[in-house]
Amino acid sequence: MGIAFPQPDEAILARREEILAGLGKLVAPEALIVTEDERRAFETDGLTAYRQIPLAVVLPSSTAEVSAVMRFCNENGVKVVPRGAGTSLCGGAIPQADAIVLGIAKMNRVLHIDFANRTARVEAGITNLAISQAVTYEGFFYAPDPSSQLACTIAGNIAMNSGGAHCLKYGVTTNNLLGVTMVLLDGTVVTLGGEHLDSAGYDLLGLITGSEGQLGIVTEAVVRILRAAEGARPALLGFDSVEDAGACVAAIIGAGIIPVALEYMDRPAIKICEAFAHAGYPLDAEAMLIVEVEGSDAEIDDMLRRIVAIAEPFKPKTIKVSQSEAESAAIWKGRKSAFGATGRVADYICMDGTIPTGQLPRVLQRIDEIAKSYGLGVANVFHAGDGNLHPLVMFDTSKPGEMEKAETVGEEILKLCVEVGGCLTGEHGVGIEKRDLMTYQFNETDLAQQMRVRGVFDPHWLLNPAKVFPLQGRFAA
Repeated sequence: MGIAFPQPDEAILARREEILAGLGKLVAPEALIVTEDERRAFETDGLTAYRQIPLAVVLPSSTAEVSAVMRFCNENGVKVVPRGAGTSLCGGAIPQADAIVLGIAKMNRVLHIDFANRTARVEAGITNLAISQAVTYEGFFYAPDPSSQLACTIAGNIAMNSGGAHCLKYGVTTNNLLGVTMVLLDGTVVTLGGEHLDSAGYDLLGLITGSEGQLGIVTEAVVRILRAAEGARPALLGFDSVEDAGACVAAIIGAGIIPVALEYMDRPAIKICEAFAHAGYPLDAEAMLIVEVEGSDAEIDDMLRRIVAIAEPFKPKTIKVSQSEAESAAIWKGRKSAFGATGRVADYICMDGTIPTGQLPRVLQRIDEIAKSYGLGVANVFHAGDGNLHPLVMFDTSKPGEMEKAETVGEEILKLCVEVGGCLTGEHGVGIEKRDLMTYQFNETDLAQQMRVRGVFDPHWLLNPAKVFPLQGRFAA
């Protein structure tokens, strides 16, 4: 196993029955999972190559229960791994043998909707898509839309600062989050932000968003809801080379046009997704862009004409504009199901890094060269408009050594992102996957400063302790 976990605390393991008895007094019997078979369901997340069976799993139903469990764990030195839906692709919710998993999936209610002020207060275990479903009858929606939006929770979105295809225009989670209720390690319940556009004092809400469950557990959130546009329509642009497609992305953004979404697929991804979704993707193209614009019919027509004109110097071989809701749904079905569709044909690691959009042609060429140098394939499908890459490094787990090769390819891709001026993660987070690459982006002083901030909230490193920071040197902070 390439990624190391800390050695479990034998004293905690020896006290397991005592700890279970204490937890059993705080939640309903059905909310405490203790048998090995049932705990095994929580041993991993979306990064399934790594797994650990937790000490126990606790599924509270209220902020008060979360507070009681956190206070108990703090007093007894028990580590806590927060978990939403377990869709993390960086190992952010993988437990440890001496840690409990605290899942908030039962806390999934809509608490209040304020259409006049365009806000919704929800419990943090609600799924991303369920928020839009709760407000769509009034013509509103919640903008961030990760590919896992059918399953992923708002708690996980906040932990990783998730984005999605429409984040180019509407921003990622931090741009759509107004307030949280959070439980600290000692059980204290705090409220940050609120049901308004700005709050007095330091931007602690910005600190919490993207903190990967290491500062506290979010139990409620106030999110921004937006009025849906009059209409929207995607178009497909197919190109003879990845360089032309990448240059076209930079040209569209450079012209000052902000589509609601600007997605990229290379030839392997096009073939995989078309075989699954039958969306009419151009199988003869080396690369494809999905460009969606919104507004009135006249606005949509005007923007699409401008985009086609900008693309012309890059000689698109296919230009297809959706003419119906069914065509639009098919186009997005292919993109949204890319990860699952790839899983039908190969094992893969889904990477996540960001780069300046002007570096797209160079980076895409290097990604292909890196994968080929290890004898592996890569399918690129990502949020091109904001430079958030998601290369899918494909391998065969039945062949010895191939997974290790894939991990090495992934590491080299992430280092490439940093080299060209980007960073290690866009929306998946660091988790365990990129933990040991943090020293590549940050020097010792940078990491020490980050760890000191973390230590203010959790001085004993009990919250999601194996994640984000390299194991070596972390306690020096």
